[in-house]
Amino acid sequence: MDYDKLVTEMRRLALEAGDRIMEIYGQDDFEVKSKSDDSPVTAADEAADAIISEGLRSAFPDVMLVTEEQAATHSAQGDTFLIVDPLDGTKEFVHRRGDFTVNIALVEGGKPTRGVVYAPAKSRMFFTQADGQSVEESGAFAKDQVGETKVISVSKPDNSALMVVASKSHRDQATDDYISKYAVRDMTSAGSSLKFCLVATGEADLYPRLGRTMEWDTAAGHAVLNGAGGAVVRFDDLTPLTYGKDAFANPFFIAHAPGVELKES
Repeated sequence: MDYDKLVTEMRRLALEAGDRIMEIYGQDDFEVKSKSDDSPVTAADEAADAIISEGLRSAFPDVMLVTEEQAATHSAQGDTFLIVDPLDGTKEFVHRRGDFTVNIALVEGGKPTRGVVYAPAKSRMFFTQADGQSVEESGAFAKDQVGETKVISVSKPDNSALMVVASKSHRDQATDDYISKYAVRDMTSAGSSLKFCLVATGEADLYPRLGRTMEWDTAAGHAVLNGAGGAVVRFDDLTPLTYGKDAFANPFFIAHAPGVELKES
C-alpha cells in the first residue's frame, strides 16, 4: 500500500464529503429516512458516501471496500480493506448538535492502521500520517495541501482522577455502572468517533462503549488512537479489538490510554 497516496486521498475525500454534508446541514429542512435496523439516514449520508466510495474505488481499485451505506459490501470477507462511515453520528446531525464525523480507514491484518476523522461542524481534523503517527490539523483545510499539524498523543493518566468520555446519544445504566468502578475526576460526552479522538489527544483517558457498534463506526477513530499511542480492547476479555469480524459487528469495547488500570466487566 502506498501510504502517502492513501493518506492524501482519504483526507481529500473526507473534506469533500464534509463540504457536501455541511451544505445539507445548512438547509432549513432535510428528509430523514429509516434503514432496516431503524437507524436514521439522510441525503447527507448518501451524498457523502457517493463521494468517498467513488474516490476510493478509483484510487485503490484492488482493495476491498466496506461502507455503511452500501449493504452489498457488508458480505465481503477479509482482514485487509478500506472501511467507511460517510456520516458517523447521524442522530447528532439530525438534531443539529455538530458532533458528527466523516470516517475513512484502512484495516490491515485485522488492525486499523491508517485513518481520518473529520468533524466538519466543529472544524476538527484528525488523521494518521503515512508513517502511522496521528496528528490534528488546524486552519482552512485546503484539499490539495495539508495545513498546520500537531502530533497528538494520549495522556499519562492519574488513576485516582480519570477523565472519562461517554456517548452522547447512547449513554445507559450499564455504562454508568462500569464507569463507577473508576476514580473519575470529570466526565464529558461526545458523539460519533470524536470520543476516540478525545482519548487520542489526551483530553480524556477512557472511553467505554457498552452498546452496539459496527466496524465502520470505530475503525477510523481506532486508527487515530493507535497512532497516538492508545489502545482499544474488548470489554469481555480485554484482548485487542480486531476487524473483519462476521457482519462487521463489534462487541462492547474500551478505548483507553495505556496507563489506565482497566477494571474487569
